[in-house]
Amino acid sequence: MTSPAAPALRALAWEMGAYVVGIAVAGDGRLFAAALGDGTVRLISAEAAEPRTVQAHDGACLCLAADSEGLAFLTGGDDGKLVRIDETGATEVLAEMKGKWIEHVAAHAGAGYRAYAAGKDAYVLDRKRKGAGNTEPRRLTHGSTVGGLAINDKGRRLAVSHYNGVSLWWLASQDSQPQSLEWKGSNLAVGFSPDGDYVITALQENALHGWRLSDKQHMRMTGYGAKVRSMSFSRKGHFLATGGSDSVICWIMSGGGPMGKAPVEFGGGVTGPGGGSPVTAVRCNPKHDLIAAGFANGAVILGYPGASRTATMLPPGTAPISALCWNGTGDRLLVGDEAGRLVLGDLQGLPG
Repeated sequence: MTSPAAPALRALAWEMGAYVVGIAVAGDGRLFAAALGDGTVRLISAEAAEPRTVQAHDGACLCLAADSEGLAFLTGGDDGKLVRIDETGATEVLAEMKGKWIEHVAAHAGAGYRAYAAGKDAYVLDRKRKGAGNTEPRRLTHGSTVGGLAINDKGRRLAVSHYNGVSLWWLASQDSQPQSLEWKGSNLAVGFSPDGDYVITALQENALHGWRLSDKQHMRMTGYGAKVRSMSFSRKGHFLATGGSDSVICWIMSGGGPMGKAPVEFGGGVTGPGGGSPVTAVRCNPKHDLIAAGFANGAVILGYPGASRTATMLPPGTAPISALCWNGTGDRLLVGDEAGRLVLGDLQGLPG
């Protein structure tokens, strides 16, 4: 397969001086936020304005997500606080749990839910119930530490990964019991496919596991040389792009899932910018079939599933890429690395 012509690229870079924990984009698709290990959040306009610094936590930021309302973000920290940051940089503490870390956060704008996790508990805040005098979060307790959170695209279900599987909760029901998806071992990052038919987790071992919800069919995805630290579904859900190898592994999700199908890949080979270095971050474009991938050696490439050619956004650098995020229109990409460098790429003429 031959990839379309590489897009033109301009980039701006800033040195933030602390590990980039995560990057998110607000609901309008134009305002980025980058959470850092020093407790700050940097707000960056897709129009390339200088970053605005917000002191969000007294310790380190541990997680970040776009908020469920307004041009705002949610971040959790090792100070036990869940903090909302709006587009002006104003902060509001939504929850505080002394002596605990808030390590995971998720939100859904259309449904109005916010979810966060500390230890074995996940909590759900429903903005629609606030007017009824119910401001206390719904507490969802599990038998082991929460490894990840995800809300499906329709905003109806919350997936909570943990040891030995995933618990699926109906968000609108205050007293429902979860559906259990079982798989032995530590289930960490979790995600829904865009159509909600599949749930995928990254495991403590060098593998992924998934379930087809219609019949609970297991999907075992192995063969990685390193732990899978990042995964992303393509815009129509046909592919699941993953890190954990020296190329971008793309599992074919259409037609019943990846069982019995060899994945396609791109970006491998010692002559490429990755140079045999493991892929540490992937993010699929929201408007095009393009995928961005960052490597442990600091390189960032752009490519398509199964393509023989890629475009280089960043050559190998000095620190592993830790986070990637596209803007809403898919023509700007913000990249962060473990040394605190942020790079905003402006891609022109992206093919569909």
